[in-house]
Amino acid sequence: MKRWLAIPLAIATTWILFTLSPLWALYNFADAVRRHDAAYVETHVNFRTLRLSLVRQIVGAVRVATDADPDLDPRDRQRLNEAAYGLALALAESLVTPDTVIDLLDDGWPDKLDLRKPEGLRSTGLSIRGLDRLATYYAAAEMRGFRAVVIPIPPDGPRAQRTRLRLRLRGLTWRLVDIEMAEALRAEIAAKLSRALAKARIGAGDR
Repeated sequence: MKRWLAIPLAIATTWILFTLSPLWALYNFADAVRRHDAAYVETHVNFRTLRLSLVRQIVGAVRVATDADPDLDPRDRQRLNEAAYGLALALAESLVTPDTVIDLLDDGWPDKLDLRKPEGLRSTGLSIRGLDRLATYYAAAEMRGFRAVVIPIPPDGPRAQRTRLRLRLRGLTWRLVDIEMAEALRAEIAAKLSRALAKARIGAGDR
């Protein structure tokens, strides 16, 4: 009987240890952010997938903004959405570097970029100072199968102010592959691109 109980107990223990492994990777990543260790970040981030993700997020936010503009006819809206893709690509290239990833995660806002920070926004970065905080992250983590996990930052903050990290297991190493920006940051980036597109539209109309 004890032998049969040992099998499910071993399986349960292995699963718990496996679900803890991305939290250990997150702890090391948080330590690298705190120390501004760009070399560590560079080897633990998939920058290609991260750039593509940010392009999708930015273009989606711009599309929402243009769809809400009653002064745009369908043809202009389509042109602006196409132009937004090119601007989003350029912005993602500048945004997704080891230094800017650290800049974003240390307090939840990319201070090095020329973006207006909303008043009253509670900025919280990736900070894990003790086991109690690690337990909070563990409780908020969402396993996506066996090879991916999504972790919100801050884990106990308002949903609109959360940055969500996606880690993916490659070999024996968990790597950061996606950063889902907080709503306030997406909205500010979309507003900045919309202003740039509006200026371009006005300039084209004056020719």
